[in-house]
Parts: sequence; C-alpha cells; structure tokens
Amino acid sequence: MDKLIQALKDTIMANGILQVETSARHVHLSQADLEQLFGKGHTLTPKRALSQPGQYLSEEKVTVVGPKGEKKVSVLGPVRSRTQVELSRSDCMSLGMSAPVRLSGELENSGAVVLKGPNGVVALSEGAIVAKAHIHMTPDMAEKLCLKDRQQVKLEVITDRPLVLQEVIVRVDEASSCKVHIDTDESNAAGCEDFTLGRIIK
Repeated sequence: MDKLIQALKDTIMANGILQVETSARHVHLSQADLEQLFGKGHTLTPKRALSQPGQYLSEEKVTVVGPKGEKKVSVLGPVRSRTQVELSRSDCMSLGMSAPVRLSGELENSGAVVLKGPNGVVALSEGAIVAKAHIHMTPDMAEKLCLKDRQQVKLEVITDRPLVLQEVIVRVDEASSCKVHIDTDESNAAGCEDFTLGRIIK
C-alpha cells in the first residue's frame, strides 16, 4: 500500500502538481544571536519536524520589535550562519518596518530589525525579508519537469479562489522535499486551507 501511495504521489508531482505550504512569520538565528537572546551556551529545543529534511520548529520564540508594534515569532532550527527574519508584507505594515522581497539567504541590503528575547536584545542593520514564493525540488523531479535551479515559473494555486502566482522560484537541492512555500498574505488571498495543491505553469 505504501508503495502504491508513493507511486501515485510521484505521478501527480511528475505532472507539476505539488503541495502548497503556508509559511508564517519566523526567524532563523545565528548561534551568536541565539546566545545573546537566550543566554550563553543555549541550544534550540526541537518541537516538531518540518517538511524540509533536517529543519524543525523549536520551542523558542522571540519578539520582533518595530516602530509601530511588536510580534512574537517562532524560531526555526537548526542555527544558521546569519540571522534571517521572514515576515509578510502585512506583518511589516503593522510593525512599521520595511523589508524587501527576497529569496532565503539573500540578505544584503535587506531590512533592519530588532529582536527581543528572555535574555537580551539583538539589533541588526539587515536581516529582515519578505520571502519570495518558491518551490523546493529534488534534482530528479526537476529533471522530470524540465526545470532548472532558480528558474522562474508561474504557479496556479488550486482552491475555490484560484490564484496564479508570478515569478515563483524553483530551488533545486538533493536534500529537499518537493513542496511549494508561500507566505500568509499569498495564502489568504488564494483561500488556502490545511491541504492545498498548486500546479506549475511554465
């Protein structure tokens, strides 16, 4: 039965249909900033595994502090080389912050951000972004779909409020689970629910 289910999943994905996941606001911390916020020697406490291999939601939370307000955000693990805060455009507006639309890891000239934890505060001159919609994909699936890393595609979100997203970026990596990631603004606009599918349009 498991083999049959996997075969059906592979067939569906080979036709460019993937699960769409909504990524709410969150932060990836460097070890230095983690210790500044939570105390020397602190390590993240895994709470739940995420769909991408090796990544997890931690028990820890921090507060993003903006000129107009504050918001609690989840911390995702493991730690990274640089701290990155991912917000929706709506989050930025309510916080009074500015952040560019970027792919994860593209932090040069990104938004300034202040983080508050139980043990201290971290003020960063850059690190806040609005995450660009993207598709995680294995090399094998990319080959089947004739797609390349960083290629831009359109994606039709299949709901009762169908929406076509433009300039969705394909991220090809061996250590990937084939999923689409969009933020809460995009998800709400399309009326996404717990399980939503999307179709790649080249």
